[in-house]
Amino acid sequence: MKSGSRGGLVYSTEVGRTCPACRRALAECVCKAAAQAAPAGDGVARVSRETKGRGGKCVTVVKGLALDAGALAALGKQLRAACGSGGTVKDGVIEVQGDHRDAVMAQLEKLGHKPRRAGA
Repeated sequence: MKSGSRGGLVYSTEVGRTCPACRRALAECVCKAAAQAAPAGDGVARVSRETKGRGGKCVTVVKGLALDAGALAALGKQLRAACGSGGTVKDGVIEVQGDHRDAVMAQLEKLGHKPRRAGA
């Protein structure tokens, strides 16, 4: 059996594929769960408008919320419904199609978050 460049067991006939970091079976790996448990963000919602890479169309972007993936998706859905437009949640960032900074900030304040306008 060939070991990886980092060293360590990659496959075992007893448990199958193993995680190189914690050396457990992939189904029982604790590395990914620990990384997902700590949401990134300082609790201050930064609301800005971006147009880069979108063909000149603007989106309202909300960053910095310290929420897990499920809560962030639910909040994104509430913000999109309040603005009456589409959007998405990617990598801890909520994107709402169009320039809805004022409506998003009002909705965030109503829900108990601390929004700040970021950018120009």
